[in-house]
Amino acid sequence: QLVEYGGGLVQPGGSLRLSCHASGFTMENYAMGWFRQAPGKEREWLLCVNARSNDNVYADSVKGRFTISRANADNTIYLQMNNLTQEDTGAYYCAAEPKYYGTNRAGNYNSWGKGTKGTVSS
Repeated sequence: QLVEYGGGLVQPGGSLRLSCHASGFTMENYAMGWFRQAPGKEREWLLCVNARSNDNVYADSVKGRFTISRANADNTIYLQMNNLTQEDTGAYYCAAEPKYYGTNRAGNYNSWGKGTKGTVSS
C-alpha cells in the first residue's frame, strides 16, 4: 500500500514537498515513480528513481525543478518540487515498479497511491 502526503496550496515560484509511505513491501527494492493528473488531462509521468539508489530520471517538464529522494529507514520517498507554476497544479500519485530501472510507462507500475492534490495559485 502506498499513501501520499503533503499536498496543498502554494504560490507560483514556491516549493512543495510531497511524501509517499509504503506498507507491506520494502520500497527500497522497487523503482518508484511520481505521476500527475491535471484537471481535465490524462495522467502523466514526471520522474522516477531507480531501486536501491537515488538516481532520478526526469520528464522534460520537471527537469531541474523536481527531485525524488529516499528515506529507506522510514520506507518513504519524497518529491521535492521547486519553482512551481500553475501548470504544476494537479493530483500527484506515487507508484512502485518491481524492477531496478524505473520507466515512464504507467502500465509497468503495479502499486499506486490514491494521490494528493497540489494547487499552484496566487
